[in-house]
Amino acid sequence: MYISARERQILETLLTRVEGITVKEIADRIDVSVRTIHRDLKGVEDILKEYDLTLLKKSGSGIQVNGSTESIEELQLFLFNLSHNEYTPEERQTVIFCTLLEATEPIKLISLANDLNVTIATVSNDLTKVEERLNRFDLSLIRKRGYGVEIFGSESSKRRAMSSIISQNVNEFELLSLVRENIQKKSTHQVTSASERLLGLVEKKKLLIVEKVLEEINNELPYSIADSAYIGLVVHLSLAIERIMQGENIQIDQGYLGRLKDTVEYSIAEKIIEKLQKVYEIDIPEAETGYITMHLRGAKLRHDKEFLLEDTSFNIAIKAKSLIDYVEKYLDMDLSNNHSLFQGLVAHLRPALYRIKQHMGISNPLLEKIKSDYSDLFNLVKEGTEKVFPHLTIPDEEVGYLVLHFGSALISRKTKENVKALIICSSGIGTSKMLANRIQQEIPNLKDLQNISLFDIRNYDLREYDLVISTIDSPDLPKDYILVSPILTESEIELIKSRITEQGSQLVTNDNTNVFKDVSLYDTKKTLQKLQNIKEYSDVIVTLLESFEIVEINQDLPIQEVLTTVCQHLNKLDVISEAPRVVSALLEREQIGGLGIPDTSMALFHTRSVHVLKPSFKIINLSNLMSLKGMDQSQIDVDNILLLLSPLNSTQQVLEVLSYISALIIEDEKSVEIFQSKNKNLLSAHLTSKFEQFIYEKINENRSV
Repeated sequence: MYISARERQILETLLTRVEGITVKEIADRIDVSVRTIHRDLKGVEDILKEYDLTLLKKSGSGIQVNGSTESIEELQLFLFNLSHNEYTPEERQTVIFCTLLEATEPIKLISLANDLNVTIATVSNDLTKVEERLNRFDLSLIRKRGYGVEIFGSESSKRRAMSSIISQNVNEFELLSLVRENIQKKSTHQVTSASERLLGLVEKKKLLIVEKVLEEINNELPYSIADSAYIGLVVHLSLAIERIMQGENIQIDQGYLGRLKDTVEYSIAEKIIEKLQKVYEIDIPEAETGYITMHLRGAKLRHDKEFLLEDTSFNIAIKAKSLIDYVEKYLDMDLSNNHSLFQGLVAHLRPALYRIKQHMGISNPLLEKIKSDYSDLFNLVKEGTEKVFPHLTIPDEEVGYLVLHFGSALISRKTKENVKALIICSSGIGTSKMLANRIQQEIPNLKDLQNISLFDIRNYDLREYDLVISTIDSPDLPKDYILVSPILTESEIELIKSRITEQGSQLVTNDNTNVFKDVSLYDTKKTLQKLQNIKEYSDVIVTLLESFEIVEINQDLPIQEVLTTVCQHLNKLDVISEAPRVVSALLEREQIGGLGIPDTSMALFHTRSVHVLKPSFKIINLSNLMSLKGMDQSQIDVDNILLLLSPLNSTQQVLEVLSYISALIIEDEKSVEIFQSKNKNLLSAHLTSKFEQFIYEKINENRSV
């Protein structure tokens, strides 16, 4: 239990004045205001409750501790043995930062000095460092003699700072321990006093309630977010509730709020707010719904499935491709055919660019290690982001995550499949991929690796795996699991190797003496689902290849008439049901942002609609050049329009295949030339060849799951 120096002083004063003492007398003794003592008394009462004691308030005589002699003596012994907290300078500055963010009035330097058991001069020096950190959040420090010190700035900036210092200073396991009691029942991990102080920003019960609400809503998200992002959202919401109850409300631009209302995340944010209002019986302003929407849209994804039919994704795919081109050029290594790298970058960049544009920020606990272990690659990727995103400042934290994706691609190689292992990693796509590939590189017979989240443990039978490797310390894992850092060290590699050697013939995957047991445990239902998935991929591909055609437009028509002509043709083929509705959807999409592909003579028109009956890919060949707005907002002369259509409620398999076509368009210069060639036979052969590779990849993926 964390007890501040002032709470300790109040308790010691109360225990020496058994007959009672006024709040004014306590304030004079400790040299703080009466208001400050009243604010601290809630914490004091919580401490007393731990010892079956209460705070008795008597009119005229003040306040006194009430309870049995044994309980009072037990508390006195606790206070006697309570050592003063020793902080490093960095921890001390963080605690000061935290205290000032919570404060509703100026705080005297003497109060901070007593709380931290240091001199006023030390606190004054620490405040200079704190001031530097405040600037990152558009906050400022007001310091006046006789007035004290306080933070000045907007509520949104204060919350951003609170979330940031919690994520940077409290490790993920400590937060997981709090918000998932069913996973962390008997944590042996010692929470430091500095960490407890930071976690004190939010009442622990609020964290648990908010997490329960989020768990109920989580399945409605159109994507799965990483544990770190999930925890970040829990912290953000808990802070929001705490601050709203204190009367602190956030502001948001109404025009921007209107645009957020059109997103799928906004409706989910509304459901979260509705549930929280019922639980806490409070009114939550609409602006809070907007900020939750922003957090959902800026969340790191847990998986690297990003469908390029989404509004912004194709433009981001072009940027990802440019970044890959830049890096491979300087590494003199071909990365253009690494679809996993491409998908991972697109999936990461979409929320990352949103975070950057909204000044949301992200913490990266691996940053210093990435800079140290992969300094050349880090500098190269950083230079690449400056070239590809000239109008944005990409923070080092984001660059670090991009480096993990490239690092994963560079160390990946085919290995012999022998040992079955489970990797539990909660840091997102890049980290888990890099860890898996590093293990595969260093230990060839560890091929069958599966990455899962700590939150997903309950869905897996850990006994089915030869090895369980985790980046998170958890008492609910098997006794013989291997704890490693997200960036594998040499000693950890040796530990994994020695564990494999120790187990020898006992490995599940090599246990030939119990063949019948293995067969009986074989999951028929799971295998049928895998086969069904492959069949769905194949069916979609066959449909697209059989119906693929190049539509010739030999007149000089505006874009609306071109699309109308083609959609009427598709209506007759029963690909769509209402041509005018589909044309409207395509034109609305063009209004959101340009569809011309930079450095080509092509434009990609795409939509998902209830009026699309089956997936379709067509190329419209124009006899005359047409000027269209490009994805980079420049004007592009186009004579090829690529048309991708998807039913609104398409399966994941349909969306993946259509997204794969989008990715193929910009895969490399040769692919661009083929799509611009207007040669149906050449295009059909190219698509057939690539789809064959795609199916083989999916078969291999399903084998390893």
